[in-house]
Amino acid sequence: MDFDEILPDIGEYGTYQRLVLWFLLLPGTMPCGFHAYNQLFMASTPEHWCRAPATLDDVPPDLAKNLSIPYDNTTHQYSRCQRYDYNITQYLEEYGAAATGPPPGAPVIPCDHGWVFSQDEHSSSVVADWELVCDRSFLPTLALVLLGVSGLIGNYVFGYIQDGCGRRPAFFIYLVIQCAFGIGTAFTPSFIWWLVCRVGVGFTVPAIMSTPMVLAIELVGPSKRTYTTVVMNVAYSFTLILLAGVAYLVRDWAQLSLATTIPFLSFLFFWWVLPESPRWLLANGRLDEAEKIMKKMARVNGKTLPQNYMATLRRKYEVEQYMAGKEEKTTTPRTYGVLDLFRSPNLCRKTIIVTFIWFTNTSVYVGLSYYAPALGGDAYLNFFLAGVAELPTYLFLWPSMEYWGRRWTLCFSMIVGGSACVATVVTQEDPTVTLVLYCVGKFGISSSFVVLPLMASELYPTVVRGMGLSVSSVAGMIGPVVIPLINHLGSEMMVLPLIIMGILLNLGGVFSLLLPETLHQHLPQTLEEGEEFGKHWTLADYCTCCPKRPSSANSRTVPTSYSDGTQEVNTLLSSKSDDGKSENDLRKRSSQQQLYENGRKSQQVGEEGNEGEESAGMNQSLVTSSPKITVV
Repeated sequence: MDFDEILPDIGEYGTYQRLVLWFLLLPGTMPCGFHAYNQLFMASTPEHWCRAPATLDDVPPDLAKNLSIPYDNTTHQYSRCQRYDYNITQYLEEYGAAATGPPPGAPVIPCDHGWVFSQDEHSSSVVADWELVCDRSFLPTLALVLLGVSGLIGNYVFGYIQDGCGRRPAFFIYLVIQCAFGIGTAFTPSFIWWLVCRVGVGFTVPAIMSTPMVLAIELVGPSKRTYTTVVMNVAYSFTLILLAGVAYLVRDWAQLSLATTIPFLSFLFFWWVLPESPRWLLANGRLDEAEKIMKKMARVNGKTLPQNYMATLRRKYEVEQYMAGKEEKTTTPRTYGVLDLFRSPNLCRKTIIVTFIWFTNTSVYVGLSYYAPALGGDAYLNFFLAGVAELPTYLFLWPSMEYWGRRWTLCFSMIVGGSACVATVVTQEDPTVTLVLYCVGKFGISSSFVVLPLMASELYPTVVRGMGLSVSSVAGMIGPVVIPLINHLGSEMMVLPLIIMGILLNLGGVFSLLLPETLHQHLPQTLEEGEEFGKHWTLADYCTCCPKRPSSANSRTVPTSYSDGTQEVNTLLSSKSDDGKSENDLRKRSSQQQLYENGRKSQQVGEEGNEGEESAGMNQSLVTSSPKITVV
């Protein structure tokens, strides 16, 4: 049963959807944004240098640094991992006030008395507390890698939970896990335990973002999918901007962990107001629960339904289920898995393309976000600007997705962002131009990251939508696992990651044109519908831009009450003769209508002859000479 056919009767985007979207789903994006990037500030590396020998305790700090720490005239920085090795006490006694620097040819050795960490930007840092510098400098990078690995695993598991248990339970399961490990992070006594808690938090990132995104799309009609997707991503961008402000105000890493976790405990109260997706309930045959939500949607949206509306929908569902070869009272409903995405060739091809594009998008988006502090200057300001750079994208996206369509908007965004990333190879010596190209790249990747989840959710059938999004995003999470390693190994050439990401982004832009357009299309519900969608596209279809809205909606089942009190499913057949529809097709549709009417007549005869055995009469009416009755 297509939920898009029901939405016009109960409200495609009314007061109910607005309340759920603005007060539940938009705040629901915050846990993901905060916990995906708060680690950058908790484990940031402050300025540091070797601790001077105890003999220099009474010497002014600047003079102590000049006497004990090598200074690089090229980078204009003191060495972070080496110090001079000579008898400083004897040297000071010999030269007195004239000793303003080390003796010529003084040997250097690795820091052996620990380090001194600047507190100009951080009052406390994981790196400073456990001295994760020099030969241990890889450990913060390892923490980011493990955060990505745990996110990859968590995203995969989340797909099964979301499609098996529902959108609503999945969100709260992951919220509890995230809050527990987020609070635990603040009380860890060592780096190992801190790493364990970060792995626990990473298990929920970005999976916890999936429920608000999917639920927002599944609650509204096709005409409002673009709007809800853009609004959800605007909320996520504001989350990053807000995180920059919180991190600026809270400079202690343990307090920052609490400040970015404890507020989300209040989201547990959403349990009593957050609805399950009626689209998911219908796809899984849970009509009673879907009926309650749809009645509430209609009531809040001010829609008046006929008295027999829900009963007629139930009858239509039973007809569809019977005609699909399923028993009315099946005790073991079919379950779906990852392999269902690859069993049929067209759905398999779309899954592979979407997954590759998701990988490129996630790699570049996370990579650019990690790159922000490396631009130089204030790390908090850079991260703030990285979030602000995303906001103008939505002014471009809103009209382009509705006019150009999803495919061309996605392609344009990825190629623009990828080209900007590649261009940094020739501007790395000019920080101003590099910053401008960085913002252009952030603009492009932010745009494509908005279009991709929307388009993917419109391509995957409802029965495996959560699974499909999970599989694609799991593959995408490989990017955040690799990107920190590339950044660490390419520290001598910071634009190297941008070049690699730019090439991937351009490839993804080209492949996006091989997907069918989803603008103005109904969401596929079953695996069969997902396989047929875009299966017969020609080269001309793939080259077409700016898809037009259909002149008339597809035929839709409308509940009708007749004078004799019986409940009917009135099949409205659109007249297409003036649109060049073949006479044979019209006969076929008329035949389908006649088959259904004959079935109803058989049922009425059965009811008259078998009073008190109404269900048996209904089942008998569905047995016809046609192997399948199509209800349009």
